[in-house]
Amino acid sequence: MTTAATETAGPAVRVRFLGDFELTVNGTPVRRWRAGKARGLFQYLVVHRGQMLTRDRLYASLWPGTDSSAGSSLKVAAHALRRVLDAHPDRPGDSGIQLVYRDFGYVLNVTGLWSDLDRFQELVHAGLRAATAGDTALARTRLRAAIALYGGEFLRGESADWVVEQREYLRALVLRALGVLRADAEDREDFVELIELCKRTLEIDRHHEETYRALMAAHGRRGELACVRRWYELCARRMRDELAVAPGHETQRLLRALIPGAARAAAPGPAPASVGGAPAAVRALRPAGRQPGTPAWSAEVRTTALARPVRRARPDNRAPAVLARTADPATA
Repeated sequence: MTTAATETAGPAVRVRFLGDFELTVNGTPVRRWRAGKARGLFQYLVVHRGQMLTRDRLYASLWPGTDSSAGSSLKVAAHALRRVLDAHPDRPGDSGIQLVYRDFGYVLNVTGLWSDLDRFQELVHAGLRAATAGDTALARTRLRAAIALYGGEFLRGESADWVVEQREYLRALVLRALGVLRADAEDREDFVELIELCKRTLEIDRHHEETYRALMAAHGRRGELACVRRWYELCARRMRDELAVAPGHETQRLLRALIPGAARAAAPGPAPASVGGAPAAVRALRPAGRQPGTPAWSAEVRTTALARPVRRARPDNRAPAVLARTADPATA
């Protein structure tokens, strides 16, 4: 879906979906919806604006289980929505919002619309295309802008199936963007940006194992082995308590590579001696060079050997004692 107007052009209608929903018409927020279903109908119609949506589809999405031939919920919501728009001091005729009933369904037309949902998707897709083409500067600019625009999950607090479906799609999209930026930060060894990107990722998905591994490897390269252990233990506790699984084999292997003996039931021995910086096992985890001709941000290439797709391990009743230990999150 393409945004009809740019943010700088001052569109008459501005809609925010990411985080708390907000509709602004000619600079004035619309807060009184008269009926809760009117707002839900408007949200659904805006996401699918320009399309003729049949009564059956609207009922299935907004009032599941209700017989569209007998129910009047849609008609009541549409009437309330028109009243909300009519009651606006600038009037919908000036805003370009038009709700039309046609062929047993409704279509919403909006002139001069800016939507954070549309803009976010445009930025992510543009950034991923630039990354695949090897234009790292453009990819970085577009993806950073997309992350900044992602103010929270889609329609926070709403639970309709269509909302959850859209929310999970956008969550996957923002995690993809964060993953590409994180790989770039690893490649440039920008520790500060890497930590910030990992923080944003865990705010969205607290079970994202690849992010815990990135944090462990980053601290390991700096010789901060206590932080390595704490990030592993936080990952292990969340996986165990909230998903009833142990960390994946890759995560456990990384811990053993960084702190030999740390994952054994016995107390770990002293950290490997370090001469002139991080231990040899840690230095070996630095990002490997890319093959000639491979785009720096290829969607199929990871910047470290550790960044392979996450594989969840099944619950392991024989998990080492470290999985039962609790720890506070490490602070970068």
